[in-house]
Amino acid sequence: MIVVVVVLLGGDPRQVLQLLNGVGALAPAPSQPAPSGVADEEREFLSAVLGTTEDVWGEIFAENGVRYEPPTMVLFTGAVQSACGFNTSATGPFYCPPDQRLYLDTGFFDQLAGMGGAGDFAEAYVIGHEVGHHIQTLVGTSGWVRQLQSQSRSEVETNQLQVLMELQADCYSGVWAHHANRRERVLEPGDVDEGLAAAAAIGDDRLQRRAGRSVSPESFTHGTSAQRRQWLETGLRTGDVEACDTFGQAGYVRTG
Repeated sequence: MIVVVVVLLGGDPRQVLQLLNGVGALAPAPSQPAPSGVADEEREFLSAVLGTTEDVWGEIFAENGVRYEPPTMVLFTGAVQSACGFNTSATGPFYCPPDQRLYLDTGFFDQLAGMGGAGDFAEAYVIGHEVGHHIQTLVGTSGWVRQLQSQSRSEVETNQLQVLMELQADCYSGVWAHHANRRERVLEPGDVDEGLAAAAAIGDDRLQRRAGRSVSPESFTHGTSAQRRQWLETGLRTGDVEACDTFGQAGYVRTG
């Protein structure tokens, strides 16, 4: 039932995700030319991945009597203007709820590869993650989380809610991959390992260490490497939206 889906999904209340805190954005509107630095092969691959997310989530929504409205993907290099403001490539991939677009500077994938997250499925995981934020926005949980954050009395709790949002998006990326593979056998040997490595590469603890900072759990906004791997793997293994209830496991219950 769609009520169950609504309860379990999350969103991206901060809209702009910072690379040093985790993964964030995506990007090409089919009606817009891709940046000159993006090879045709890369553009086609990213568009194909986005297409499979439309197929999978379209079916899941249809099973619950709801029409899925897919996001637009916008590829950029250097900087981009979105409904969420002006963002540079330092932001990392991000989803912008007001315009329902995924923004992606493809140079991010080179950075991800340098951190141990190389491979086609590593890139696909990032897209799946951002589409997860779109799903969260469509079903309204992003607004619910923003409300909880506005009522929070501490930055630590605000950050914890954001972590739950990001981990849930990781899990939804796994759910998408699970169903896409059942439909078309898109996963090849080693692909799952690539995705799990990418998820681990952008854990808050690892990113803070890479930046020469002390690990500060209270400042986490995306989760540890172990948590990100765990939730992506959960989605991959089960293909079950209900298995992605990060909020429920943390004691949060959405009513209405």
